[in-house]
Amino acid sequence: MWNRRKTSAPYKSTDSLIGHGGTLEGKVHCDTNLRIEGNFSGEILCQGTVTVGEQGTVHSSIKAQEIIIAGKVFGNVTADQKLIMTGTGQLHGNIAAGSLNIMEGSVLNGSVAMAEQPATEQAGGLQTGDSADKAGKRDSHKQSKLEAG
Repeated sequence: MWNRRKTSAPYKSTDSLIGHGGTLEGKVHCDTNLRIEGNFSGEILCQGTVTVGEQGTVHSSIKAQEIIIAGKVFGNVTADQKLIMTGTGQLHGNIAAGSLNIMEGSVLNGSVAMAEQPATEQAGGLQTGDSADKAGKRDSHKQSKLEAG
């Protein structure tokens, strides 16, 4: 009890930040999350989440797992999982995303291409063999009444 070793938490990488008032140009590759509150021009490739804050302005293509846009983005974005545009977000470019959430008040000037997700059920609901058999029996029962009567 007293000699128990404390296990240290696994290494957590810190997020990268381009702060308000900061300007950066170039190519960013990151394995962590990236938040932009300043200005960025170039290209962004990220394994985590890219967040463009309300004060952020990005002139760049963005490719990431998740993208959250609350500021202004000028360029094409690709979100492998999902893209969220908040009410203050503006995107002037094309979207390729697994899922898309556009909140009221956001601005989108561009086209959208969604990754096709497998449907869990067909439109109109699933029909089992039993219900199709019952419908067939009803139809034949109606037909036999018409012939008899």
